[in-house]
Parts: sequence; C-alpha cells; structure tokens
Amino acid sequence: MSVNKPFRYTSQLNCTSMNAENFFSLINGRRGHFLYESGYHSDVWFDLETLCQRPTLIRSFLLELCSDIAATKPEVICGALIEGAFVALLTAMELQCQFVYTLRVSEGVAGQMFGVAYELPATLQKVVLGKRVAVVNDVISAGSAVRGTLQSLSKAGAEIACVGSLVVLGDSFLEFAEQQSLSLRTLLKLPNNLWQPSLCPLCAASVPLQRLAVQ
Repeated sequence: MSVNKPFRYTSQLNCTSMNAENFFSLINGRRGHFLYESGYHSDVWFDLETLCQRPTLIRSFLLELCSDIAATKPEVICGALIEGAFVALLTAMELQCQFVYTLRVSEGVAGQMFGVAYELPATLQKVVLGKRVAVVNDVISAGSAVRGTLQSLSKAGAEIACVGSLVVLGDSFLEFAEQQSLSLRTLLKLPNNLWQPSLCPLCAASVPLQRLAVQ
C-alpha cells in the first residue's frame, strides 16, 4: 500500500442529501495505516480539524442535519472537544438550544479498545440533568468520543434524544447505536475499514503505523 496516498470514494454514493465529494474535499482524506483513538487501525485518515475552518462551506450540510435532529426535540446540544464540539455549537445556534461539551480526560491504556474517557465539566452537569440532549459530531467511525460523551451524559442524568453526525463511516457505530436503541441521525453512511490491532492486515504486511492526532 502507498502511504499517504490521496483518498477518494469511488463507489456510487447514491446520496441525495449532500454532495459527498464537496464534503470530503474539506477534510483531506488519505490512505495509509493509521491508529484511531478507539484503538482500531484503519487504512484511511481525515483531517477533521479543517472541516470548520470556513463554516459557511458546511452550512447547507449542517442545516439539513439540524432539521433531522430537531425532530427529536432536544433541549441541549452536546459535542466532544475538539472537532465534534464545533459542529455541535453551530447546531445549538441553529436550533436555539443550550450547548455543552465533553473533554477527553484519559488517554487510556495502549492496546485497550475504547479506553479513552470523556467527561462533562462539573459546572455543566446541572445543565443536562433531566434534559433531552442531542450528541452531535462531525464524522463518526468507531465513535470513541461519542461513546464516551454518551456515558458521561447518562451519568449526569441526561436523557439522550439522539446522536447526530454529518457522516457515519463503517458498521461499528451503527451496530452500537442499534444495541443501545439510540436514535441516529446522519446525512451519509459510507463503508470504512476498521481492524483490531491483532487482526490488522496492514500490521501483518509490515506497513508502518502512523500515530496522528486522535480520531
């Protein structure tokens, strides 16, 4: 495999709700061998830090997602810092809801799946108590940050209205949402490869593993 080869979805997307090519041009997808925050390995990486660099470029996507999220009647919108919280904040502005966020408080143990913890700041816990909260993200693959955020919100006494994400990649989070009976709102679902380290074919092929910023 060529490391850092530019990435494009070449399959027929059958997507009427968003221009996927325009969306993915904002986050610089590339091929390689990458470690995700969840502990999974993958062959694709996106620079999600650049998605909200020019907020007007994602406004049409955001408005459609907001319309879908609004149907679940949230009172509070929550996102995980860093990138997910930016999309969540924009969503809260559009829906005129309160906004809260979670912070990564633990890096986890090397090799442990979903070992990273996210927590709601103490001063924001009272905001979500007894409230309907929508967890909003930019792109979900395994969903480590979203899973940690859901756990923190439940501990703080929130009622989860839905999980909203512009894009969901792969089956991992779809299966989790179904198991947890979560209402999942997204504009686009696309395939994605995720492997546990012991089963990763790129490791077996001795392709160098890149440890970039968490995702």
